[in-house]
Amino acid sequence: MDVLRAASAIGPLPCILTTATRNKTQFPKSIFHNLNLKLPALTRNGSKSRLFMTLSSTPSSTMESIEPPMPELEADGREKERFDWYSQWYPVMPVCDLDKRVPHGKKVLGLDLVVWWDKNENEWKVFDDTCPHRLAPLSEGRIDQWGRLQCVYHGWCFNGNGDCKIIPQAPLDGPPVHTFKKACVAVYPSVVQHDIVWVWPNADPQYKDIITKKKPPYIPELDDPSFSRPMGNRDLPFGYEFLIENLMDFAHLPYAHYGIIRTPTPKVKVDREGGRPLDMKVKKLDINGFVEQEWGNSNFIAPCIIHTFADAEVDEENHRLMLIFMCVPVSPGNSRLIWIFPRKFGVWIDQIVPRWMFHIGVNLVLDSDLYLLHVEERKIMEIGATNWQKACFLPTKSDAMVVGFRRWFNKYAGSEIDWKGKYSGALPPSLPREQLMDRYWSHVVNCKSCNSAYKGLKALEVMLQIMSVILIGIIVVTKQKMMSMVAKTTMVSMAIICFAASKWLAHFIYKNFHYHGYNHAFH
Repeated sequence: MDVLRAASAIGPLPCILTTATRNKTQFPKSIFHNLNLKLPALTRNGSKSRLFMTLSSTPSSTMESIEPPMPELEADGREKERFDWYSQWYPVMPVCDLDKRVPHGKKVLGLDLVVWWDKNENEWKVFDDTCPHRLAPLSEGRIDQWGRLQCVYHGWCFNGNGDCKIIPQAPLDGPPVHTFKKACVAVYPSVVQHDIVWVWPNADPQYKDIITKKKPPYIPELDDPSFSRPMGNRDLPFGYEFLIENLMDFAHLPYAHYGIIRTPTPKVKVDREGGRPLDMKVKKLDINGFVEQEWGNSNFIAPCIIHTFADAEVDEENHRLMLIFMCVPVSPGNSRLIWIFPRKFGVWIDQIVPRWMFHIGVNLVLDSDLYLLHVEERKIMEIGATNWQKACFLPTKSDAMVVGFRRWFNKYAGSEIDWKGKYSGALPPSLPREQLMDRYWSHVVNCKSCNSAYKGLKALEVMLQIMSVILIGIIVVTKQKMMSMVAKTTMVSMAIICFAASKWLAHFIYKNFHYHGYNHAFH
């Protein structure tokens, strides 16, 4: 439990950042607190930014910046560009959460993918998650003794190039049907960068060597060994655009995450939570994203990355960290978040405290506004995504990044993700809150650290229950004269303690690995 307390003391998730100086002996209450933001160098192929908008300081001009639809974006007279969702690199999963022994089924842009380790070529492969035989999911298969991906429905096996190597049902002296083109599996270009598997969602052979022409967005600090890079992932029951908006919206932190994320106290408090005006200005926007350069110095690198760089001087030492969120469109009403919080101080913490303890805090933050976003998405989709601006009232500068994203989304993507006709655009049925906020299937099974901790704690729970039963059994079968009253009392006490500990542990497991109900009225 001491370790748990230590992990919680560090803080579950980054908070709003300011500049401060601490004494050398004072450990930060939150590793993401008291920082002065500075924009880093980023590399993105073909990135050209132009002036987009500046929110002025007067209320009237602020309204003018936010409310009009899009005409000023077309003022340069250029032909309207269209964002190609299938000509981008997408993060699939952190390598640390992938097991080389098994294939993993993932969905990106509505595409069913299987990620597996090809030991013959020593690299991760991403295939279409469909066996050409009877369309069974290859992610339910296995890696055979020769390192091939095997479909467990009929035993067809495929090498790292997607070629079928064996069809057990085909006669050995018959035609080599396994060499036919229809027996092959579609292979998507993939690469590991920043310890994350990325995929190019177009299996056309012309893109086989796309990595030589266009690479995933590169963030130099993620290859810097002096940085610690804690990361994790979670599937969320709301769409990509709402995930992006929420992570760009710093103004909601004191309210939706009250008591979870520390935020700086304003000079003049207007309420208990400490909300305050935020002077945010989106200054550059083009098809590759945009930059916010006034308040928090954040980057949106289309289509997936939200990136904030922080620089703080503490006792003349350069303490640096970044907040990186990778938002993956999965299907209508569903998205995946991969988070990375690199920092250059307290690196030793990650060597001592296991990832799952930090993930408890991160999941609590995600849960505290998950239901809000799920409901918000449905209300906006009822109105129509193109009517977002008319339906929502955003009169302050704190919404500048949200407005900036919606303008990017409207101008370059037509306010919709291209699902290639796979979906009608309708959202899936809304589930009960306990299922929406379930952590086990959305995170635990997809996280090596949390999955191992879950199994270990469940085993400990069973052991405590067994120990309690054994102690009571010993007392019952032992004759009264053969056991002193002191020994009997001690064993009864131990049995009660074991039983109580197992019950407490069961509650801890359920609350942190399954469902953590969150009622804002009581926070």
